[in-house]
Amino acid sequence: MDRRSLLPVLAGLPFARPAAAQRPPQSPAAQSPAVQSPAVWSPDRPVRLVVGFAPGGSTDTTARILAQAITAGLGQPVLVENRTGAAGNVGTEYVARSAPDGQVLVVASMGSHATNAALYRNLPFDPVKDFAAVSLVALSAALLVVHPSLDVADVAALVARAKANPGSLNCGTAGAGSTQHFAMALFEHQAGVRFTQVSYRGGAPAMTDLVSGRLDLMFTPVVETIQQVRAGQVRALGITREVRSAQLPEIPAVAEAIPGYSFNSWLGLFAPAGTPPAALARLSREVAAGLRTPETRERLEQLGYQPVGSTPEEFARFFAAELPRVAELVRLSGATVE
Repeated sequence: MDRRSLLPVLAGLPFARPAAAQRPPQSPAAQSPAVQSPAVWSPDRPVRLVVGFAPGGSTDTTARILAQAITAGLGQPVLVENRTGAAGNVGTEYVARSAPDGQVLVVASMGSHATNAALYRNLPFDPVKDFAAVSLVALSAALLVVHPSLDVADVAALVARAKANPGSLNCGTAGAGSTQHFAMALFEHQAGVRFTQVSYRGGAPAMTDLVSGRLDLMFTPVVETIQQVRAGQVRALGITREVRSAQLPEIPAVAEAIPGYSFNSWLGLFAPAGTPPAALARLSREVAAGLRTPETRERLEQLGYQPVGSTPEEFARFFAAELPRVAELVRLSGATVE
């Protein structure tokens, strides 16, 4: 998508949030049992999780793991439905226009909900008014990876080289407004360096060029690059979490060299606005329960995610804080859409 401090104060940045807003909501697993709503809701047909991106991608893969995890608890099949196009906007709009009965949800990402809200002036939906929060599902950090031939041993050496030769290192991204772009821009801002950004139509072709040596470095989601790291095709210098990952303890946090640096993206579930509170509560409970199972947690952690699970109210507060944070990242990065 293991609850830790999510987005610590980014020292010196204009978009640093108050400390209370920077922690994701505490996992229901760590709370005392919530009082059950007097109205018990259950789905009466298969539940659909709409993904605005192609099958096989990180959002789709996570959605399918989640669907399997919550099927038994809901007592109905949970199906993943891909409706691609316009950087996730096609699938998001479809759910916004769906009946608010708890049967159709969108698997939202930081990009599809928060970034698109800042990038697109005329979205066919309102990311706040047209949706009801269900649950924060998972957090995703990125790895700072370089081609093995690049003669830098760690993040500090990379910074020193970039400062000595501004713009000499090519950094691949999945395009303007992508998580790769934001993580790079934030690094440049806090480290005081400048890379030459090379934009691609997605993370996969960028990674292909990094492996082949056409690029020097990338900031790429753990889920999209961990196999190349394990195969020795690229070398990881750091992870963008505020602390090291328990699954990758040998990889330093970038913050160890650049204090305060942290970048995480996220996945969550939204329902159409007007969905009954009893349905939202039941769905969020099943998500939290599914994410607590050892099998599901292990599968997500192997992909580089931090499973979360939250109440609708917690996710709504989290998302409200994300909108200005991501809008400032868009401004800082200079991202635009054509």
